[in-house]
Amino acid sequence: MTQAKQSHHDTIVDQFSRQAIPFTQLPGHLDAIEMLVAMSNVTNKDHVLDVACGPGLVACEFAKTAQHVTGIDLTQAMIDQARLHQQELGLTNLSWQVGTAQPLPYADHSFSIVVTRYSFHHFLDSQAALDEMIRVCQPGGRIVIADAAPPKENVEAYNRLEKLRDPSHSRALALEEWQQSLGQSGLKDLKRGHYTVEMELEKQLQASFPNPGDEEKIRALFRDDIGENQLGMNTRQVGNEIHFSYPIAIFAGCKA
Repeated sequence: MTQAKQSHHDTIVDQFSRQAIPFTQLPGHLDAIEMLVAMSNVTNKDHVLDVACGPGLVACEFAKTAQHVTGIDLTQAMIDQARLHQQELGLTNLSWQVGTAQPLPYADHSFSIVVTRYSFHHFLDSQAALDEMIRVCQPGGRIVIADAAPPKENVEAYNRLEKLRDPSHSRALALEEWQQSLGQSGLKDLKRGHYTVEMELEKQLQASFPNPGDEEKIRALFRDDIGENQLGMNTRQVGNEIHFSYPIAIFAGCKA
């Protein structure tokens, strides 16, 4: 592993060890999981892999239908939260592993569905991450990805902001970049869905761990964006609060 990649992994582990509990408590992170499940066409015969599974919210939802679900995440604290969530729901058909997305520690064609949510903007090499998901998916299986997808005219401003808020952020892809990457991936029958995750700025900052001194920079960027939408997040004033919307795209396709 290169020094840059190791440093980035260390930043992810640091951020998400601290975010593990507050991440699960933000209401927006429960939004639209049912859309992800529906676009996967999951059945009771499927073996599902949830890449960068975080606190297990998506994996546990899939486990209500699938035969078995495996969740893998780089951060032990997130896996601990995932196990707690599994216990709370009384589910038995899940297993958890601490490990990397690049490479995934699984053999070719190991899973019939490979899913990830809100992870790609953390990957240094998004194409390599997609290639790994496809590699471990069975022929005829499905790849399902949900992540931020700002319009191309907003993506650079969006990434500057998110890098301030979350130092483990690498780069969100513009919607047009997603379409190009997936179109070249060899996946068939591609489908796309959209939704937004609604957030209030101070609640999001309470669940985030920016570098010292950066919180005020973040607040200033949002204040300046009200009525401008240069961030692509529909920033708006609601009473004394600043609200905004993360633009999320879901992509699903079949491995040839």
